[in-house]
Amino acid sequence: MTRLGLNIPNLITLTRLMSVPLMIWLIVSERFGAAFSVFAAAGVSDALDGFIAKRFDCRTRLGALLDPAADKALLSSVYVALLLDGLLPNWLVILVVFRDVTIIGGFILVQTIAAPRNFDPLYISKINTLVQISLIVYVLGRLGVGLPDGIVTNILVWLTAVTTVLSGMSYLVRWARILSGAEQVP
Repeated sequence: MTRLGLNIPNLITLTRLMSVPLMIWLIVSERFGAAFSVFAAAGVSDALDGFIAKRFDCRTRLGALLDPAADKALLSSVYVALLLDGLLPNWLVILVVFRDVTIIGGFILVQTIAAPRNFDPLYISKINTLVQISLIVYVLGRLGVGLPDGIVTNILVWLTAVTTVLSGMSYLVRWARILSGAEQVP
């Protein structure tokens, strides 16, 4: 993964990143069915670019940076757009965006102070991403394709909050240990 270059997986990731303004527009225009479809396509593209990069050994440094950036841009933007439409509680969106900003800032800090390395996401972060995506899919699906409303939304809101806090705290602990020398940089 030492090569820097633009290849098919990176082009797929760039397409996902470029879908962010479209997603925001679809949500604030209350075109939830289309937003649901674009978000689903973004999810497929995320799986596809990773599969191609690994299967055909075309992983690059650019892709390692671009893929999580595209994911964070998409998720954070969709959460803010759903907030603007009054579909998610403001405290939850603040929590999600704050965690992402903190993770980006911590990553930059560790890369600057400690030896620059690639960091695999923490297990709790993967769970958090899955729960965040599930909430978006359910909200867009409820409004766009007629999924039933009810307690599922509330459960997903609280699961998102809990996993967001746990994930953010886990990253803070990890970085503190790396910066203090108690943990080796992978």
